[in-house]
Formats: sequence, C-alpha cells, structure tokens
Amino acid sequence: MRGLRIAAPLIAMLAAASSCKKPEVAAPPPPLVEVMEITTSEVPMNATLIGQLDSPQNVEVRARVEAFVKETPFLEGKEVEKDQVIFLLDQGPYEERFKAADGMLAEAKAALAKYRADVARLEPLFEKRAIPQQDLDNAKASVDVGEASVQSAVARLDATKLDLSYCTVHAPITGLIGAKQVSIGDLVGKGEPTLLATISAQDKIWFYCNVSEVDYLQAVAKSGKEGTALDSLPLTLILSNAIEHPAKGRLVFIDRAVDVKTGTLRLRAEFNNPGKNLRPGMFARIRIDLGTRKHCLEVPARAVVELQGKTFLWVVGQDGKANQRPIKVGEQNGSNFIILEGIKPGERVIVEGVQKTREGAPVTAMTAAQIAAMNSSPAAAKKPAKH
Repeated sequence: MRGLRIAAPLIAMLAAASSCKKPEVAAPPPPLVEVMEITTSEVPMNATLIGQLDSPQNVEVRARVEAFVKETPFLEGKEVEKDQVIFLLDQGPYEERFKAADGMLAEAKAALAKYRADVARLEPLFEKRAIPQQDLDNAKASVDVGEASVQSAVARLDATKLDLSYCTVHAPITGLIGAKQVSIGDLVGKGEPTLLATISAQDKIWFYCNVSEVDYLQAVAKSGKEGTALDSLPLTLILSNAIEHPAKGRLVFIDRAVDVKTGTLRLRAEFNNPGKNLRPGMFARIRIDLGTRKHCLEVPARAVVELQGKTFLWVVGQDGKANQRPIKVGEQNGSNFIILEGIKPGERVIVEGVQKTREGAPVTAMTAAQIAAMNSSPAAAKKPAKH
C-alpha cells in the first residue's frame, strides 16, 4: 500500500507531462522563386556620348564705321535672309565725305587734262627748236603727277564710298538672328567694331563632344570587326527631354590629336535640322550604332548580385537547389547585363526572390509565365482572403 501511494503521484506527473508535449511542426515548403532559362541572343552594340549643339556658322555682325544707329528693320529671334538690311546707320557725315572726294577727283582729272594739253602744245614747239628741252620735260612730269593725283583721288573716293556702304548693314548669311545688342541712337564703331547682333545658320546642326582615348579606341575596334569606318556609322541624336531627333547624322570631324591635359579627343557630328528647332547651346547625346554582337548571354540587371567587390548570380541546378555562381559582367544593354563568363545556355537563373535563397537550399523554381498562370488559375482565385 505504501508503494502504491508513492507510485500514484509519479504516474500522475508523467501523465501531465505527456499531455503538455507540443505536437511536431511540419517543415516549411521551399521558397518560390522566379527563374529564366539562359539563351543566346544578338545584342546591338552602341556607344553613347554626351555633348553640346552648335551651329555650323555663327556670324557676329559688327559695326565697321563710327556712326549713330538710325534703324533696326528686323525682328529679333526670327530668320533673316542673306543680304537683308538689318541695321541702318547715320549716313550724313559719310555722304559729305563722299561728295568731297568726288569733287577732288574731278579737280585731279581737270588738272591732268590741262597737263596733257600743255604737252601736246609744247611738243611741236620743241621740234621747231622754239622752246628748250626742260620746258617739255616739266610738262611731261606734270602729266605724271596729274595721273598720280587722279589715282589718289579715285582711291579716296572708293574709300568714302565703302564707308558709306557700311552704314547699311546687310545680313551676311541666311539664319536665325538673335537679340540686337544696340538700340536706335547708340553710337557704334567708336574705337572698336561694336557687336550689333549674331546670326546662326540652322539648316544643319553640329554636335560637339569630347571622348576619352580608351572609348575612342574601343569604338574603332568594334567598328573594325564589322568592317565599317567610324564616319560611316549611323548616329542618333537624343535631346535633353529623351526624345530622339528624327534625322540620322554622321561623324564629320575627329580632331588630329588627343588633348594632353584632359586625355580626350574632340569629335563633331552633323545632323539635318529641317524643323530648325535645334538651337546652338543645347545639351544632347548621340548614340553610335556599332553593329550587333552574336551569341550573347543576357540576364536582367536585378538578377545580378554584388557582394564584397565580386559579382554573382543565383543558379538553380537539376536537383532544384540554389547555388551562388561568380560571373564576369560585360556591357549593359538596356535593363540587361551581358554575361561574359560564369554561365552557359540552358541554365536557370533566379531573377526574383534572390533574398529568399540560401546556398545549397532547395527552391521552387518557376518561370514568369508559370507564376502568372498559377496566379490566374481558378484554384488561386478561390483562396480565402486573410483577415
């Protein structure tokens, strides 16, 4: 009886302990990840350069004589035609100088006529020994002086005529004229050729940029593989608002030498500007089409993992387990990276759910199409909502 009394509490304790034992929890299923199968593709090769637009011809119109501005018969910011009158300066003083020079020319011509008449009159007398040789020589010398005076007077008249013509300022080219730098009544040309306005040709536009020596050599090498020269490659102009200019361009100038201070080479590309909307000073980019690269392996940029200076991809093997694979990354093509080393066609790479994977751990690998089909299936639609 005493033994039964001791065993009874022990049995009760064991029964209580067995009733408090927690049930075993089932292991969670492998995480779902989105994968893509690696295939080869053809990737367009291109290079993008940043630069600035400029006009092929920017002409500064300056005053060439000293005068007051009388009229400005043009509209600022509008196109002007070649030889169109854009400034009128006060011609009064130059008209007076022209008249004075014209009068001096008339005097010189009259004097020359008199000297020639004297020679004609004295030659018969000299033949008759009626006058000495010196008188005839003096008369002939006067003719030479008179002819020189006429030439000087003609040059003086031409100079005053030229100054007078400078009072009417014509547009030297057809193009867009900027804001006028002077107003009516201003004195221009006093001691220096005053800037009146600037005109820019707009039928074509130039794109200037500086490219590094390395980038230039790489572009030459890539174009050489395609058997084309750099100046024959099509160029696309991309404006600051990310819109592509419809007209294709081409390289028209590569500087003869690299700038030793910056290590860059200056390039110039030319584009047609039919709408004349491209203006000098705009910032833009050009994309150089270098052909296509065949048999490339591409993965989305979001699938590439950088860790401690190294680059990896998560690859799902035939056993359904994820493994981290070191790779060598090449150029970027849009939102994808070109993989140079580390993977091969047919392998499956994780593109979504990388954060849920562990080295050597199993995963449920599905493509984007399979995940979309699963989510749109009737079974998925009938899942009860969580409260």
